[in-house]
Amino acid sequence: MNADPQAAAAKPLKGWRVLVPRGGPWGDSVAATLRSQGAVPVIAPLINFAPSTDQATLEAALDDLAAGAFDWVTVTSATTVDVLYAYRAAIPASTRVAAVGETTAAALTAVGYRVDLVPDEDNSAAGMAAQLIGLEPQPRRILTLRSEIAKPVLTRRLTEAGHDVRSVVAYRTVGVPVTERIAHDVANGRINAILVTSGSVAEQVRLQFPDIPDATIIAAIGPRTAKDARKVGLGVKTVAREQTVDGLIAAVARFPLPHASDEFAL
Repeated sequence: MNADPQAAAAKPLKGWRVLVPRGGPWGDSVAATLRSQGAVPVIAPLINFAPSTDQATLEAALDDLAAGAFDWVTVTSATTVDVLYAYRAAIPASTRVAAVGETTAAALTAVGYRVDLVPDEDNSAAGMAAQLIGLEPQPRRILTLRSEIAKPVLTRRLTEAGHDVRSVVAYRTVGVPVTERIAHDVANGRINAILVTSGSVAEQVRLQFPDIPDATIIAAIGPRTAKDARKVGLGVKTVAREQTVDGLIAAVARFPLPHASDEFAL
C-alpha cells in the first residue's frame, strides 16, 4: 500500500529527533510544533538564569513597572521573560512592551504578556533602539532589562536620543549541564538537529557537545545568532529566513533526514 503523499507533506520532520535548547512555556510550545510536524523533540535546557546580584534594585524596578512608571519596557531575550514570569511581574496597559525579536516575542506571549513592538529588520539592541527612537520623537520613560554581561547599547542610544532610561540587570546567565544520555545521543548522531536561538545557547552547545557529527543540522534562528554560533566554532548549516520558531523549524525541514546510528547507551 503506497504512503499518502499528503500525509507525508504534513509531517515533513517524520523520523527526526530535534534538540530544543530551552525549557519552560517556550520550550513546550516549540516541542508541540515539532510534534505536529512528525519530529520527536528532545527538550534539553542549556541555559538558565541566576538571580541578579542586586535583587533589591530589580524588585524596585518591577514594582515601579507595575505602578505604571514607564511608557515602555524593553525585553532583549527570552531569559528576561523567564525573570518577569518568575517574579509574576505585572505590566499595565499604559506601558508598551518592545521585544528584540520573534523568539523573545513568542516567549512573552507564551506566558501571557502582550508585545507592542518587534524590530522590522534588525533584531538586535541597536535595531530596537533605532525603531523606538523613530517611533517616539518625544522623551519617554523607558525601563531596559538586561543580563549582567550585556553591553548597554540600547540604554546608551535611547539616552543619547533624550529618553529617560532606567537600566536594570535582571539576571545572570548560567549553563545547565545536560544528562549523559543526551550528550551521548548528540555525539553518536541520534539527535538529527540542534536549534540554536541565542549566542548564550551557542556557547553551551559548543561547550557541552564538543563532538557533533558533521551530519547533524545546526540551525540558527537568525543571522546574528548564526554569527555568534560560528564565532564559538559551531558549523551552522542553516539560518531561518524568518526569525520565528516556525521559520527555524522550516529551515530544518528543508534538509533530508540525516543518517542516525541506532547504537546508544542504555
